[in-house]
Amino acid sequence: MSATVSFPVPTPHGPKDVTVSYARVGRGEPLVLLHGIGHHRQAWDPVVDILATERDVIAVDLPGFGASPALPDGLAYDLPTTHTVLGSLFEALELDRPHVAGNSLGGLLALELGREKLVRSVTALSPAGFWTEAERRYAFTVLLAMRGIAQRLPLPLVERLARTPAGRTALTSTIYARPRRRSPEAVVAETLALVGAAGFEATLRAGTTVRFADTLPGLPVTVAWGTRDRILVRRQGVRAKQLIPHARLVRLPGCGHCPMNDDPALIARVILDGSR
Repeated sequence: MSATVSFPVPTPHGPKDVTVSYARVGRGEPLVLLHGIGHHRQAWDPVVDILATERDVIAVDLPGFGASPALPDGLAYDLPTTHTVLGSLFEALELDRPHVAGNSLGGLLALELGREKLVRSVTALSPAGFWTEAERRYAFTVLLAMRGIAQRLPLPLVERLARTPAGRTALTSTIYARPRRRSPEAVVAETLALVGAAGFEATLRAGTTVRFADTLPGLPVTVAWGTRDRILVRRQGVRAKQLIPHARLVRLPGCGHCPMNDDPALIARVILDGSR
């Protein structure tokens, strides 16, 4: 069920209310799902019903993305602010150290929540933050190009393209290895989400100096990477494993940057196994 929640977050000028949109379904231990930059919580739709058979699943629209409003003035789109916001969200929803799974930016945020001891396990799918400077520049260039193209496409053209397999491939092959599997409605919705992402540029600016650098001792960690990831190349997964030696590193054959759509059964199993 889709809902919103508002809660105060401290700023240098006093607390300000942040509103977050989310969807919640299922029963079991709580599992929070975090999407990537420019995406929305519906990125997880292919796996939510499977996960909900064993978990209380909370799919979140990050502030400034999807249906969640932009952060109020005085709050930055950086990692310290975002994990403070997510920690406050957990309190508002009465989530006591939930499991968390994230993709791309969401994977980095999941790892940061683990570093802050706010979660009981982390599953990170192609997480940001394990790049070289050249790899980061490449990824950011691709992301900015994707947003620029989406902003220039008239909605009727997007809708027309989304109705054909070739059109869906043209619109989403950067993030999906199997774009034809995505429904026309989902492709239109995520294109509009990319266009309307109020936090996009500020999040990218905040990410220019980000490198994840913590071993996350004592926390169950799974890092998974698609073999056909065109944004964050899969060798970054090897770096993640070197930095977090106890992490489980999972290869996702035939999957792209957002693997939930490419192989829902595999991704659901990786998340469930990682959140035992």
